[in-house]
Amino acid sequence: MSDAFAIVDELGPEKVLYLHDPGTQLRAIVVIDNVAAGPAIGGTRMAPDVSLAECARLARAMTLKNAAAGLAHGGAKAVIFADPRMPTADKERLMRAYAYAIREVTDYIPGPDMGTNETAMAWVHDMIHRSVGLPRELGGIPLDEIGATGYGLAAAVEAAQRHGDFQLAGARIAVQGFGAVGMHAARYLAQRGAVLVAASDSAGTLYRTDGLDIEALIAWKRSGRPVAEFADGEARERDAIIDVACDVWVPAARPDVIHEGNQDRLQARVVAEGANIPVTEAAEHRLAQRGVLVLPDFIVNAGGVICAAVEYRGGSENDALSRIDEKVRHNLDEVLSRAKADDVIPRTAAVAMAHERVRTAMRFRRRG
Repeated sequence: MSDAFAIVDELGPEKVLYLHDPGTQLRAIVVIDNVAAGPAIGGTRMAPDVSLAECARLARAMTLKNAAAGLAHGGAKAVIFADPRMPTADKERLMRAYAYAIREVTDYIPGPDMGTNETAMAWVHDMIHRSVGLPRELGGIPLDEIGATGYGLAAAVEAAQRHGDFQLAGARIAVQGFGAVGMHAARYLAQRGAVLVAASDSAGTLYRTDGLDIEALIAWKRSGRPVAEFADGEARERDAIIDVACDVWVPAARPDVIHEGNQDRLQARVVAEGANIPVTEAAEHRLAQRGVLVLPDFIVNAGGVICAAVEYRGGSENDALSRIDEKVRHNLDEVLSRAKADDVIPRTAAVAMAHERVRTAMRFRRRG
């Protein structure tokens, strides 16, 4: 069995699809991990260096995330091998070819992810009438505009105060990956009294000991310029974000950015995982030994998929934000209480809780 499917068990994966269209040069993979609770929701990621292994791990993370959030959806993920910075016309052709390739895969509902957005989902929806994360004009709840995942992260950090030795008011925040998730997490955390002292993107890190102007930095980043070139702060190299002394460190970019080789550089009390699988499990164990509270990704970054599920059923933006706040707080509290009671790291408790919910759904599912 390939290393890509080190995760093969009673939960899944159910389907692995390789997609290729010579005309548009589409190369993509879809992994549908589990649909016991309902059709799978999962993002479509676009990057030149995606892989089957990454797709499979992310699909399982979506199964756990959707189950932990109590959604009537299973988990899946898709990856497209391409540069998301390509000309818009080329990207539209590629996304439409992708949509056509999955037209009969009705147990998968695609949503936006790194490298795709609500416009890309509009193209998909136009082809197959099945996607989430749509523009407002098409009845969607624009995830990037309201910052659903960042909103949930902020609610999670606030709820974690009673489980950890920190206070959000005045807390120093560092965000690795100042994009759609990271910038909104910073904004919502600041509304709760936190101070953003560092932010990074793929080009570098920006640091200011007495705090950065978040709204100005967001406007700068949205104009297409690297955060490190923002005048109001000290520019550092990209991975210097790991070394920033802070109370809350938010990874909001790619998988495995913290591992056993660099976990000792982190100087934070709390790690709130905005990205999917941003910290290796071995590193999470080491961080726990150091007294760092790690809030598991599929519990605290579920705001986007909760919002997508509300959108899929015709709910409003207010409905989505209310559900995100309620579910993220409740599930994190249960996970951290279980972790303390069982003397395990939060991820172990979160996985156990999610597995219980998936297995329960599977018992009710009829095959054939």
